[in-house]
Amino acid sequence: MSLHIGMVACSAEGAALCYKTICLEGPQVLGPHAHPEVSIHTHSLGEYMQRIYRGDWPAVAQLMLSSANKLKSSGADFLICPDNTIHQALPFIDAQLPLPWLHIADVVAAAAVERGFKRLALTGTRWLVDSAVYPPKLKSRGLDVARPNSAEREEINRLIMAELVCGVFSAETVAYFQQVIARLEHDEHCDAVILGCTEIPLIINDANSALPTLDSTRLLARAALRRATAS
Repeated sequence: MSLHIGMVACSAEGAALCYKTICLEGPQVLGPHAHPEVSIHTHSLGEYMQRIYRGDWPAVAQLMLSSANKLKSSGADFLICPDNTIHQALPFIDAQLPLPWLHIADVVAAAAVERGFKRLALTGTRWLVDSAVYPPKLKSRGLDVARPNSAEREEINRLIMAELVCGVFSAETVAYFQQVIARLEHDEHCDAVILGCTEIPLIINDANSALPTLDSTRLLARAALRRATAS
């Protein structure tokens, strides 16, 4: 019997990709059409963004905790969150979490080590890229990290918030991400790129990126699937 996965969701596209990955890859472990039980709770993205725009991370954390408590009530055994940005609020509620939390940056860092990477480019919202969500997790495993420059961070953030989270995927946006990743490979000597916004994997992958990709969304889904089905 597999464990019940509780998903603290934030933006629709990233949460949908994570959920779909769990359900579509579950049969490889559990048999035809089978996957672990999954419960999802999300407050309105608008509620999250009001707090993020004013830099009120403790208030962001309270929304996450509210979802976590509802998921525990629904019977979940552990929690995941397919949103990199709001992980920076997690320290405010660590001691109050009602269930174990599978941290997305731990999952990505472990995958980077397994694949033999050394220096990672970090892409995502400006809040994520400016934060301490990834650097300590990477450093503890002997990994270096490089970030886009300030102008790139702002444009990537604009594209994520105006397009990707709204389900808009344009060729021009793909080209911009490709340009930034190629520069990070050339100028910063990165050997892989973290797709650290859970919508980026919807437009960037190993086939169209100058660097090998670490798809945070699918990596988290697969780690949750492994935990849920471990005997």
